[in-house]
Amino acid sequence: MRAYVDSDILIGHLRGELKALHFLNELQENKEYELWIGAIQRAEIVFFMYKDEEKGTLLLLSQFKTAPIDQAIVDAGGILYRKWNSTHGTDINDALLAATVKLIGGKIYGLNKKHYPMPEIIFEKPY
Repeated sequence: MRAYVDSDILIGHLRGELKALHFLNELQENKEYELWIGAIQRAEIVFFMYKDEEKGTLLLLSQFKTAPIDQAIVDAGGILYRKWNSTHGTDINDALLAATVKLIGGKIYGLNKKHYPMPEIIFEKPY
């Protein structure tokens, strides 16, 4: 099964949060899961890293496959965004990741369940 890791966990790891490090190590060791991130989550990390963070950041991201975004995912993400943004704060990034999981399959790991209220999406807050 694909395990999509949201950017909040990746950012935590890059900032030295031990809970994030331990979780990612456990997930990587679990052969039931393939490590994935969404294209927008990768962009969030890459666009905002500082030059001195580049080597470590790209090393971390190299452990993940990046799911592309196509027309079907954008269209499904738009539906999810319009349905959940006003009540749960689901933003474009969250909606696109949820649409990816909805169409392709998998599970999202993140720290903010509120952003993923969709009943058809498997979400877990790991710590």
